[in-house]
Amino acid sequence: MSAVNHRPLGLTVAIVTLALDQLVKYSVTYPLALQSRLEGIDILPFFRLRWLENRGVSMGFFHADTDVMRWALVGMTILIAGFVGVWMWREKARQDVAALGLVLGGAIGNIVDRMRLGYVVDYADLHFGEWRPFLIFNLADAAITIGVLILLARALLLRDKGAKTETLK
Repeated sequence: MSAVNHRPLGLTVAIVTLALDQLVKYSVTYPLALQSRLEGIDILPFFRLRWLENRGVSMGFFHADTDVMRWALVGMTILIAGFVGVWMWREKARQDVAALGLVLGGAIGNIVDRMRLGYVVDYADLHFGEWRPFLIFNLADAAITIGVLILLARALLLRDKGAKTETLK
Protein backbone atom coordinates (compact mmCIF):
# COMPACT_ATOMS: atom_id res chain seq x y z
CA MET A 1 0.00 0.00 0.00
CA SER A 2 1.53 3.33 -1.04
CA ALA A 3 1.45 6.41 1.18
CA VAL A 4 -0.90 9.24 0.21
CA ASN A 5 0.84 12.39 -0.98
CA HIS A 6 -0.29 15.40 1.07
CA ARG A 7 2.07 17.90 -0.59
CA PRO A 8 -0.77 19.72 -2.41
CA LEU A 9 -2.49 20.26 0.94
CA GLY A 10 0.66 21.68 2.51
CA LEU A 11 1.34 23.96 -0.44
CA THR A 12 -2.29 25.15 -0.48
CA VAL A 13 -2.21 25.92 3.25
CA ALA A 14 1.09 27.79 2.82
CA ILE A 15 -0.16 29.82 -0.17
CA VAL A 16 -3.51 30.68 1.46
CA THR A 17 -1.74 31.66 4.71
CA LEU A 18 0.71 33.87 2.80
CA ALA A 19 -2.05 35.47 0.72
CA LEU A 20 -4.29 36.19 3.72
CA ASP A 21 -1.35 37.55 5.70
CA GLN A 22 -0.34 39.95 2.93
CA LEU A 23 -3.97 40.98 2.29
CA VAL A 24 -4.55 41.87 5.94
CA LYS A 25 -1.20 43.69 6.17
CA TYR A 26 -2.10 45.66 3.03
CA SER A 27 -5.50 46.52 4.55
CA VAL A 28 -4.10 47.81 7.83
CA THR A 29 -1.34 49.70 6.03
CA TYR A 30 -3.28 51.46 3.27
CA PRO A 31 -7.10 51.49 3.52
CA LEU A 32 -7.11 51.65 7.34
CA ALA A 33 -3.90 53.73 7.53
CA LEU A 34 -3.09 52.39 10.99
CA GLN A 35 0.33 54.06 11.07
CA SER A 36 -1.44 57.44 11.26
CA ARG A 37 -3.76 56.41 14.13
CA LEU A 38 -1.90 56.59 17.43
CA GLU A 39 -4.56 54.76 19.45
CA GLY A 40 -5.44 52.24 16.77
CA ILE A 41 -8.93 50.95 16.02
CA ASP A 42 -10.99 49.09 18.61
CA ILE A 43 -12.61 46.01 17.06
CA LEU A 44 -13.81 44.34 20.27
CA PRO A 45 -13.42 45.34 23.93
CA PHE A 46 -10.39 43.02 24.09
CA PHE A 47 -9.00 43.38 20.55
CA ARG A 48 -7.55 46.46 18.88
CA LEU A 49 -5.77 47.02 15.58
CA ARG A 50 -2.54 48.96 16.25
CA TRP A 51 0.49 49.76 14.11
CA LEU A 52 3.87 48.32 15.01
CA GLU A 53 7.00 48.08 12.88
CA ASN A 54 8.70 44.94 14.17
CA ARG A 55 12.38 45.04 13.28
CA GLY A 56 13.21 41.96 15.33
CA VAL A 57 11.90 38.43 15.52
CA SER A 58 9.58 36.84 18.08
CA MET A 59 9.13 38.97 21.18
CA GLY A 60 11.49 41.60 19.76
CA PHE A 61 14.63 39.45 19.96
CA PHE A 62 17.47 40.06 17.47
CA HIS A 63 16.48 43.62 16.71
CA ALA A 64 17.83 44.46 13.22
CA ASP A 65 18.85 48.13 13.38
CA THR A 66 21.15 48.14 10.34
CA ASP A 67 20.81 46.90 6.78
CA VAL A 68 23.44 44.24 7.45
CA MET A 69 21.47 42.94 10.45
CA ARG A 70 18.21 43.14 8.46
CA TRP A 71 19.56 41.04 5.59
CA ALA A 72 21.24 38.61 7.99
CA LEU A 73 17.84 38.13 9.62
CA VAL A 74 16.25 37.67 6.19
CA GLY A 75 18.89 35.07 5.32
CA MET A 76 18.42 33.22 8.60
CA THR A 77 14.64 33.13 8.23
CA ILE A 78 14.93 31.99 4.60
CA LEU A 79 17.11 29.09 5.78
CA ILE A 80 14.55 28.18 8.44
CA ALA A 81 11.69 28.44 5.91
CA GLY A 82 13.69 26.22 3.56
CA PHE A 83 14.10 23.63 6.30
CA VAL A 84 10.35 23.75 6.99
CA GLY A 85 9.61 23.41 3.27
CA VAL A 86 11.84 20.34 2.94
CA TRP A 87 10.28 18.83 6.07
CA MET A 88 6.79 19.49 4.69
CA TRP A 89 7.76 17.92 1.35
CA ARG A 90 9.01 14.74 3.06
CA GLU A 91 6.32 14.50 5.76
CA LYS A 92 3.71 11.76 5.36
CA ALA A 93 1.18 12.63 8.09
CA ARG A 94 -1.62 14.83 6.74
CA GLN A 95 -2.03 16.90 9.92
CA ASP A 96 1.71 17.53 10.16
CA VAL A 97 1.85 18.61 6.50
CA ALA A 98 -0.99 21.09 7.12
CA ALA A 99 0.72 22.41 10.28
CA LEU A 100 4.00 22.81 8.40
CA GLY A 101 2.06 24.66 5.66
CA LEU A 102 0.91 27.15 8.31
CA VAL A 103 4.47 27.63 9.53
CA LEU A 104 5.85 28.00 6.00
CA GLY A 105 3.17 30.44 4.82
CA GLY A 106 3.59 32.56 7.94
CA ALA A 107 7.38 32.57 7.67
CA ILE A 108 7.27 33.62 4.02
CA GLY A 109 4.75 36.36 4.85
CA ASN A 110 7.11 37.87 7.40
CA ILE A 111 10.11 37.43 5.07
CA VAL A 112 8.26 39.34 2.32
CA ASP A 113 7.64 42.23 4.74
CA ARG A 114 11.22 42.35 5.95
CA MET A 115 12.61 42.28 2.40
CA ARG A 116 10.13 44.83 1.03
CA LEU A 117 9.81 47.21 3.97
CA GLY A 118 12.74 46.50 6.29
CA TYR A 119 10.37 45.47 9.10
CA VAL A 120 7.40 43.19 9.73
CA VAL A 121 3.97 44.82 9.98
CA ASP A 122 2.34 43.83 13.28
CA TYR A 123 -1.19 44.99 14.10
CA ALA A 124 -3.14 42.56 16.33
CA ASP A 125 -3.35 43.76 19.93
CA LEU A 126 -5.16 41.23 22.13
CA HIS A 127 -5.71 42.67 25.60
CA PHE A 128 -7.85 42.20 28.70
CA GLY A 129 -7.85 45.56 30.37
CA GLU A 130 -4.18 46.46 30.67
CA TRP A 131 -3.05 42.82 30.56
CA ARG A 132 -1.68 41.62 27.24
CA PRO A 133 -0.99 37.88 27.00
CA PHE A 134 0.98 38.49 23.76
CA LEU A 135 2.93 41.27 22.18
CA ILE A 136 1.30 42.89 19.16
CA PHE A 137 1.37 40.28 16.39
CA ASN A 138 0.07 39.52 12.90
CA LEU A 139 -1.64 36.69 11.03
CA ALA A 140 1.73 35.21 9.98
CA ASP A 141 2.86 35.05 13.62
CA ALA A 142 -0.43 33.39 14.61
CA ALA A 143 -0.11 30.83 11.78
CA ILE A 144 3.47 29.99 12.80
CA THR A 145 2.46 29.63 16.45
CA ILE A 146 -0.59 27.48 15.70
CA GLY A 147 1.40 25.30 13.30
CA VAL A 148 4.16 24.72 15.87
CA LEU A 149 1.61 23.99 18.61
CA ILE A 150 -0.10 21.41 16.38
CA LEU A 151 3.25 19.75 15.63
CA LEU A 152 4.21 19.69 19.32
CA ALA A 153 0.83 18.39 20.46
CA ARG A 154 0.84 15.65 17.84
CA ALA A 155 4.42 14.68 18.64
CA LEU A 156 3.70 14.48 22.37
CA LEU A 157 0.36 12.70 22.01
CA LEU A 158 1.56 10.24 19.38
CA ARG A 159 4.78 9.53 21.26
CA ASP A 160 2.85 8.74 24.46
CA LYS A 161 0.38 6.57 22.55
CA GLY A 162 3.22 4.78 20.76
CA ALA A 163 5.11 4.21 24.02
CA LYS A 164 1.99 2.67 25.64
CA THR A 165 1.45 0.26 22.76
CA GLU A 166 5.14 -0.73 22.81
CA THR A 167 4.94 -1.63 26.53
CA LEU A 168 1.84 -3.77 25.89
CA LYS A 169 3.60 -5.90 23.24
